[in-house]
Amino acid sequence: MARLAEKLSQQGFAVVVTREPGGTDTGEKIRRLLLDTRTSGLAPMAELALMFASRAQHIHEVILPGLNAGQIVLCDRFTDSSEAYQGGGRKLGSKPVLELHRVLGGDLKPDLTILMDSDVDASVERARRRNLARSTSESDEGRFEKENRAFFTRVRDAYLEIAKREPERVAVIDARGAPDKTHAKILEAVLRKVSLENSSRKAQNVR
Repeated sequence: MARLAEKLSQQGFAVVVTREPGGTDTGEKIRRLLLDTRTSGLAPMAELALMFASRAQHIHEVILPGLNAGQIVLCDRFTDSSEAYQGGGRKLGSKPVLELHRVLGGDLKPDLTILMDSDVDASVERARRRNLARSTSESDEGRFEKENRAFFTRVRDAYLEIAKREPERVAVIDARGAPDKTHAKILEAVLRKVSLENSSRKAQNVR
């Protein structure tokens, strides 16, 4: 995402880079609670509620102000991730996720979602290595990575079902290759979307 933000900035776009859970002071506190391996016994619905508490503040404080200012908002994860992790992984289903998004998220949807698809085992191992490198004596972010393969298979299946349901919004990028090749595919998809959005706005102005 940092590479994408740099490329877009070089082309003259104003870019906001953020993440979920987190993105705000309040959201980052919730993130530490949600992702820390020492958070045990959290009910799936409580987990989902915390995700949306962070998201509601994030939309209010960062995402909508950025969009209203004409900026491109790049967000690492959004409601699709809740539908995949809590809806799929935790077996809550899509209905409560989408209903909470309607009520707390105002049904806000990205113009484009990049789904980086890879083998489940490789993705989890990469995440575990990343979290191990970042962990400190105070906290870590490995709670989800401690789940089993079946959990992450359900997560991946849920993501792919979202992509199938909304192909005009979700671009599935094969992330199994070299990082540079994956980045090139992502940049191509984003620039294509930005070009289409700009063309549409120009056409509306002409009318």
